[in-house]
Amino acid sequence: MNEKVKAILDSYDPKKITIGTICSHSALQIFYGAKQEGFKTVGVVKPDRRATYDAYAAATPDFFIEVNDWSEILSERVQQELIAHNTIMIPHGSFVEYVGLSNMIGGFYVPVLGNRNTLKWESDRASQRQWLLAAGLRLPKEYASPDEIDRKIFVKFRGAKGGKGFFTASSKKEFYQRIKERVQLGLVKEEDAEHYTIQEFLPGVRYYPHYFFSPLQNTVGYKVKNGTLIHMGFDKRIEPIDEAYRALPDIPLEFMDYTITGNQRVTLRESLLPDIFKMGKGTVEASQELMPPGMIGPFALETFYHPNTGFTVFEISARIVAGTNPFGTGSEYSIWTYGKPVSTGRRIAMEIKTAIETKELDKIVS
Repeated sequence: MNEKVKAILDSYDPKKITIGTICSHSALQIFYGAKQEGFKTVGVVKPDRRATYDAYAAATPDFFIEVNDWSEILSERVQQELIAHNTIMIPHGSFVEYVGLSNMIGGFYVPVLGNRNTLKWESDRASQRQWLLAAGLRLPKEYASPDEIDRKIFVKFRGAKGGKGFFTASSKKEFYQRIKERVQLGLVKEEDAEHYTIQEFLPGVRYYPHYFFSPLQNTVGYKVKNGTLIHMGFDKRIEPIDEAYRALPDIPLEFMDYTITGNQRVTLRESLLPDIFKMGKGTVEASQELMPPGMIGPFALETFYHPNTGFTVFEISARIVAGTNPFGTGSEYSIWTYGKPVSTGRRIAMEIKTAIETKELDKIVS
């Protein structure tokens, strides 16, 4: 843990800890879950979004900190206000995308749930692949250059963009054509257009398992090295490409879009659950070797399932994902674990509460 962050955490009154985040992505779930466990909440919000977060009364933050630009969260004013509230911030996809990973690691000193280094490994495609391979997971083939394209491929860009600008192609010529189209349409920034990952396009059903890893003792769940792995649920992502068939045979370009616009609840065939735990266990234990102390808190794997080859993992999100939002009141898996419905937002608050009671906050924040 950064010495400055440690000093700030040590200065906190454990009886007055608040849970905070940026008002976007999965913030409503985080705020509601925190309130269920008795915590006060802090939302960093833009003025035009405040009315939205006021509208959901049971999930409205107790305190708002207004900013005109998300980058202001790095300012002395905002950070000192968060610290004054004894805030532990919860990172999510918008938090990482808007604030910037380098800023979050080097310029943000408010205590954050989890290990910030896992977000660094997530954001770099090469590092992420190293992590997942070390976890023993099956991954899609990757291409070092468009010159190597010899089959249908899938192209994604750096950062937590929710699929924005991603595309498929079947040749080098088509690859560059698609890049050009997306820059012209504003789907991809010119500076991002050179930072892409090319993977083979795999058939299969998409499943996104959600997990929570706790390094604290006496936590129910699946035992792994140095802690416990909890399976929180599954989702499927809704993307414009899913509706492309409605325009067949003449599909408009705007439907060839992988931007995630929503999420659906999924319950998986029970015989596949051992594979889900095996993948999660490998991911956590590999992280402990590669980026000690490793993965802490919520994370998700993005997978394809094919009946002949099983699960192929094509990405990891090393923080809460928006796919947990359909489970704002918990999933069936959380009920089977805890005997009550528990959302990922609430599970985060439960972890912080337990760490306060056992005086182990330094084990779960950085």
